[in-house]
Amino acid sequence: MTGVGAPPRPVDPAAPDTPRSRGGSVTAMPTEQTLIPRPRIGIVGAGNIASLNVAGYLEDERCDVVAVCDPKEDRAAEAARTWEADRTYTDLDELLADPEVDAVEILTPTFLHHDHVLAAIAAGKHVSCQKPLANTVTEARSMAAAADEAGVVLRVSECFRHYPPLELAKQLVADGAIGKPSQLRLRTVVGQTDSAFQSGLEVEGYLWRMTATSPGGHLFDDMIHKYAVALWMFDQDIVSVQAAVRRRDHYFEPCAAIFEYEDPAILGMMDVSYAPAMWLRSDFYGADEFFEIQGDEGFLWVTRCTGQLLDLPAVVLYDGARGKQTTTSFPHVDDDWGSGFRRASHQFIDTLVDGAAPEMSAEEAVKALQLCFAVYEAGNTRQAVDPRQITDSVVPDGWPR
Repeated sequence: MTGVGAPPRPVDPAAPDTPRSRGGSVTAMPTEQTLIPRPRIGIVGAGNIASLNVAGYLEDERCDVVAVCDPKEDRAAEAARTWEADRTYTDLDELLADPEVDAVEILTPTFLHHDHVLAAIAAGKHVSCQKPLANTVTEARSMAAAADEAGVVLRVSECFRHYPPLELAKQLVADGAIGKPSQLRLRTVVGQTDSAFQSGLEVEGYLWRMTATSPGGHLFDDMIHKYAVALWMFDQDIVSVQAAVRRRDHYFEPCAAIFEYEDPAILGMMDVSYAPAMWLRSDFYGADEFFEIQGDEGFLWVTRCTGQLLDLPAVVLYDGARGKQTTTSFPHVDDDWGSGFRRASHQFIDTLVDGAAPEMSAEEAVKALQLCFAVYEAGNTRQAVDPRQITDSVVPDGWPR
């Protein structure tokens, strides 16, 4: 699940079916990736978020979606028909043995990412993997090492880093539009919506997120996006985290956190709210985000992301430099949250066709995981935590309930 509103009520505690893999060893040490003129993509997992991730490949004329793997044969067949893929599989090893597949998009539950990614790497496939990369830092690092040894691409599909308003905000900061940055605020609110997208989600796609197969709830599964943004916006590590974490309705975790960056002049603040009786406009999940970046000469707002909570332009810049004091809005920037998914898929094709660096590498995904677990650790201990010191995982107190 990428982004989240209040989920459908679980009706069956059984874990969902998932593509099967026997794994495999990883060998070889090429030092350079071989470019692929027209990549052939296999989709692993055709569940709730697949349509968002596959849309970019379908519209990219440089690649082809050729195969779909899902443990439910009818779901795999329907997805293949929709995406005009030639072949379907219910067993991951069979897809990975297909010589007509150059790369895979892995959209399976997070607790399966480690085995599925290693199997794909062992088969010589390039890999794009849904967030979070793994359940533990150790697993994520082993996946990164295996990809390096095999000379294949392993990147995380991070839609928030490709969301046009956030891309614009990052560029404006880099261009000095607000002077030297001093603070970043990331606000997330989860409520209710009646979007066709959320109404059409399969309940079983939520069940594994609420059990010990996940190391945490909303702060792990959804807020990993915001941790990725916090690290990316200034291209700096976060060296200290303080946080208070609560629990609502089992899965949701209201939180207030403070981040200290490598540059001691920059602070970050993250707050997460759950408002189960508040309805908001959204074409996707019942949630929205608000980002504020303060500098010594001005500030930036990104006023929406997953939803359309506020009647404001998606990006607003206040330039408070002496002699200016101007407010500029950017009403024509593409603020469709789905664009972040499509652009993320395009960027994976950039890495395969042109050799571009992945926008979010496995190493960066490790840092996002460490930041996530640092929030949990700080919430558990009420002490400041250095995320760089976390080597495995941290489970919030009382999880799962």
